[in-house]
Amino acid sequence: MLQRPGDYLHIRAISRHGIQIGDQWYRDSLILSADRLVPEWPLDKVADCTPALLEPIFELEPEVVLLGTGAKQSFPSARLIMEFYQRGIGVEVMSTDAACRTFNVLVSEGRRVVAALLQSPSGDL
Repeated sequence: MLQRPGDYLHIRAISRHGIQIGDQWYRDSLILSADRLVPEWPLDKVADCTPALLEPIFELEPEVVLLGTGAKQSFPSARLIMEFYQRGIGVEVMSTDAACRTFNVLVSEGRRVVAALLQSPSGDL
């Protein structure tokens, strides 16, 4: 059975103005699943990420997490990657715009995907 648009949250646009989900634009970093939006995720740089900041992601029980790291791909520490693997969760690290595109594809396929999307304070994506 095919899902019609509107059966799940999806990203409509991404630009220097932020990320558009539905009719709303978001300028801060956020976490998104098919049925839940966690706005204002308090993280601007991957280097500042801690295990505690990952908890809202883990609460959504994803099979895979897309970590969008801003305008450029930036890898978190091996310690943080292990937080995902120890829970049996796949993680893919990519630029935020690539993570947005990939999220839309995976969510449309019915996958349990979560996008953790960083946006720089300057608005550069």
